[in-house]
Amino acid sequence: MSGQRESEVKPNLVLRITSIDVDATLELRQSVLWPNLSITEVLLAEDNSGLHFGAFVLQHEKPIAVISLFDEPLPGQHLVICGNDTSPSQRKSARFRKFACDLMHQNQGIGTQLFQHAAEAARSTMGASILWCDARMSSSAWYKKRGMVEFGDPFYKGDVKFIRMKMSLDVDTSQASAYNAI
Repeated sequence: MSGQRESEVKPNLVLRITSIDVDATLELRQSVLWPNLSITEVLLAEDNSGLHFGAFVLQHEKPIAVISLFDEPLPGQHLVICGNDTSPSQRKSARFRKFACDLMHQNQGIGTQLFQHAAEAARSTMGASILWCDARMSSSAWYKKRGMVEFGDPFYKGDVKFIRMKMSLDVDTSQASAYNAI
């Protein structure tokens, strides 16, 4: 292995990450995540209340990776803060969904950079201290390398197997630590 860390973007690749409109996420969501569905079928009811980010390279006017963030509690937990109680069940969480990177741009650190950007936005903009998702089992090792841990039982959406994953967001999300309470 070279001296590069896996999270670094390949040399000579200028990456720009910015907020985007939900419509700019749809083509990539559909082509990468659910190619057998129509574009309208990858829309989420909550898309208008989410934060959406895209990663761009100079050669492309469309995003090459996208992710969407939502203010959503961990399943089975409700946010009720009493005084200074910040126990795990009282911590605010954000959920990311529809995280997709164009197949031609995978394994270059782009997804990692976008994931770190989204984690920082969840912490700083949304006030979240926990970030979670429904991860495809085929991607769970990728998320584990970035500090996420599994919780709950595996489940299916159609014929795709998923597992829920979460992580704690500390002040420096590049050093995010695994959420290990519970």
